[in-house]
Amino acid sequence: MDVFPDFGGVGGAGELTAVIGALLTFVLIIAVLMLIVCAITWAIATANGHHGAASKARIGAWTALGAALLAGGAVTWMNWLINLGSTL
Repeated sequence: MDVFPDFGGVGGAGELTAVIGALLTFVLIIAVLMLIVCAITWAIATANGHHGAASKARIGAWTALGAALLAGGAVTWMNWLINLGSTL
């Protein structure tokens, strides 16, 4: 028995896919930009001895990195789950 989701059964599935793709692209771009800004701020704050600002920039950089990994891995994870579902 071959089980696969029927994406055509939902009205507007093509538009929904396009919107989700655009949102993931937007999240990836913002996350990478924030990672760059936080990394630069972290470096400058550390070099000038502002430990509080460096700590907040470090947290921001790790958060931006996590957001980029989650947004980038979401498509791969969903494809893996769809392929797993067809083998059950």
